[in-house]
Amino acid sequence: MKMINADQITTNMNGSTLEIFIDGNLAAEISDGKTELGFVYDVLQGMDYEINEDNFVLRAFNPVEELYTYRQSQQICMQTGFIGYMRADFGSNGKQFFSSWNEFNKTLKTPEFAADLDFVINGFRDKDSMFGDRDKLNSFCAMHPEWKMGGDREYYGVRVDTTNYAYMLRFTPRQGDYNIYCHCYKKEWLDKHLENAERGIRFIDPHYNERFVIPDGDTIRIQMEDNKYADYTCRYIDDYHVEVGSQLYHICQFAELMEQNGYKTIPLRSSLPNTAYVFVESHNCVGIVLKGESGYRPTAIYGNTPAETRAEVDKMNGNLKISKAQAQAMNCGSMFGWDTPAADPKNYDDKGNPIKPKRKNKEYER
Repeated sequence: MKMINADQITTNMNGSTLEIFIDGNLAAEISDGKTELGFVYDVLQGMDYEINEDNFVLRAFNPVEELYTYRQSQQICMQTGFIGYMRADFGSNGKQFFSSWNEFNKTLKTPEFAADLDFVINGFRDKDSMFGDRDKLNSFCAMHPEWKMGGDREYYGVRVDTTNYAYMLRFTPRQGDYNIYCHCYKKEWLDKHLENAERGIRFIDPHYNERFVIPDGDTIRIQMEDNKYADYTCRYIDDYHVEVGSQLYHICQFAELMEQNGYKTIPLRSSLPNTAYVFVESHNCVGIVLKGESGYRPTAIYGNTPAETRAEVDKMNGNLKISKAQAQAMNCGSMFGWDTPAADPKNYDDKGNPIKPKRKNKEYER
């Protein structure tokens, strides 16, 4: 058996493949989608490693986990075992360390947790570690582009797991901001919630017929009279409850409310771009479609033949890194409705051809 410490282990998701590193060297690649700490340990122990768990394991976030580097609603905080968060900055000279604690659940802030948090944060505060000072943090961020988070701001993030706790670290070397946020969770509670949330948020009609499903954290648009609309971020609570903006609803209650008011709900899928180019066959021109809008906006771009115009559309979408599946979903959404399966890029292959749907095995009950 080869003895290693848990803090020698890091992981990274490369597409659907989990990469496991020991001291920065690739040790294993697994392609079954699992990322749990216990699974990583099982893989390494199967490779004849003995792991000292008195340390911690660090890895880049998957996209959904980024949501938990921010304060959640009361309901989600309770379900995920949220304890509180620490924020810190390096002061005006970049060499100091000022921190404060913001508590959510006093009963979970045990002496065991306090010692565990100190162990993790102090482990990153060694002079050569990434929280040594602002310059060190900047260097670590530059060395790890895979830690870059989505969104407009220059944030990086990692998840750190110990035996009983999960720490969702979000940080930036930018002066003038808080440089570090550390949201703290009971690991078992958080992982259970994340596992359940993978099923997605269902939107139904008042008769319980499923209209569409979106991932946790995606956005819907409520279309009202006179072309007015409002967009809301939605969060998974359980299979029958959803947060729409700041309001909690049973999924049937929400469907009835929409029907009573004469409103329509459509998904604004994060898997789709905000705009895409389409081939307008009737005019042999390039059109622009916007996510959530019906129809297209014409352009003055024409080809000599339909084949040339189609090729120009493919080229323009390619320049925007829009896949053929996304382009086809945008085209169909603009024509047939954004709540239809044809408006979801997961229903197309990499050439933009429809994938034959599999028969659903629904386990939901009213």
